[in-house]
Amino acid sequence: MLSIGEEIKQSHFRSEHQKSILNILLTANTIYASNSRFFKTYGLSPEQYNVLRIVRGNHPTPCTVLSIQERMLDKMSNASRLVDKLESKGLLLRIQCKEDRRQVSITITQKGLGILEEIAEPFESLESSLNCVSDPELIRFNEILDIIRNVYRDALINS
Repeated sequence: MLSIGEEIKQSHFRSEHQKSILNILLTANTIYASNSRFFKTYGLSPEQYNVLRIVRGNHPTPCTVLSIQERMLDKMSNASRLVDKLESKGLLLRIQCKEDRRQVSITITQKGLGILEEIAEPFESLESSLNCVSDPELIRFNEILDIIRNVYRDALINS
């Protein structure tokens, strides 16, 4: 197992803070690359999977593009474009409101539910690679990540 320093070939860090941030970024990129490779075998991107997961979580109640965008892991993703792509694959259905044509409801199709079902077990297997870390360690890790994310979000809002 390589340390962050070994991985990026850097022996000195300005501080443990810098080392931690670089470690989070590298780890996030590594997980994203692994997930991208996994979802590609199903003809999806991680962002498209996230949209399907969100819409399924609301099923059978329809979603709006705005409600999907608010729940996206990557807030910079273009939810409308992702919905378009998933609709063209037959995984989502866009329904225009008869009373207000500007309002659009999004629901998941049987095909969309089917692909999520097909993905579930292999994806759980991929996620189980974290079984080497105990539940108490993961709980503490998540608490620390929540603190860091909120500090950065507050700094972004206040800048």
